[in-house]
Amino acid sequence: MTAHDSATGPTAIAVNGDRPLVRRGPGNGVVLAGLGVLAFSLTFPSTVWGLESFGPWSLVALRSVLAALIAGCALLAGRVPLPARRHWAGLAVVAGGVVVGFPLLTSLALQTSTSSHAAVVVGLLPLTTALLSALRTGSRPPRAFWVAALAGAAVVIAFTVQQSGGRLSGGDLYLFGALLVCAAGYTEGGRLAGVMPGWQVIGWALVLCLPLAVAGAAVALPFEPVRLTTHGVVGLVWVAAGSTFLGLYVWYRGMAEIGVPRASQLQLAQPLLTLVWSFLALGEEVSTAAPVAAVAVLVCIAVTQRAGSRGKRRRGADVLVRS
Repeated sequence: MTAHDSATGPTAIAVNGDRPLVRRGPGNGVVLAGLGVLAFSLTFPSTVWGLESFGPWSLVALRSVLAALIAGCALLAGRVPLPARRHWAGLAVVAGGVVVGFPLLTSLALQTSTSSHAAVVVGLLPLTTALLSALRTGSRPPRAFWVAALAGAAVVIAFTVQQSGGRLSGGDLYLFGALLVCAAGYTEGGRLAGVMPGWQVIGWALVLCLPLAVAGAAVALPFEPVRLTTHGVVGLVWVAAGSTFLGLYVWYRGMAEIGVPRASQLQLAQPLLTLVWSFLALGEEVSTAAPVAAVAVLVCIAVTQRAGSRGKRRRGADVLVRS
């Protein structure tokens, strides 16, 4: 692949260990990462629906099986070759973080926590992802980026804690554990999306988990009661096809376009969107402070995007590549 002229602006080539990749303008990456955030914002309400019909272990196992089957069919249809051996360790981190760890821990938490309360963790996720990305890749966004990121995280935390009445639920340990494993999966997935298409990153991670997911379903289903409802089935289908496969596909591709730290800041809007869906789908109350918080968060996102585009990153080729 070579660089070429474009009507949208000059292109650049970032070279990694596999092949040179063309770097395009950031607009497409922002849209893709934004679509991922939209898909993820429905995850908690859909999980609550899914828990109406399935136990937490069964729900996670079944969503992984369904998502892996979708991914496997897509990989077969595209005749995609197996990833290089050196990438399987990274795919295992993605699988452990976003395919198994985050869904399981949040499903366990949502047995006692509300969807709105769980959004506190999502508010911390962008900052955690950016920190892990900086440690993993050596990227160094400018100070203004971190100030805006911290401000946005503070707004989201204050807003979501206020929504839950300032109380900490019994599922908080699960939620904070989910935060850490998901950030690790996002960081490694964003790096891998620089050397292979984003849908292949999540696709191979899901296929890697298929044997474990099938075994988990076989063990969990006999021990957890199944009460099929419309909400339960819709919730299962969405978290499998929407959140786990389609959402992660556009998310990882977006991260490859604009970099993990900048993409992660778009998730500052995710808790607010989750609160909207929680109100519409679950009947949870949302205060009138939501519009104020939404505006503040959007301002922080704009600042991080502007600061990130001007900052100089060192040893960031693996993150700032284009698929």
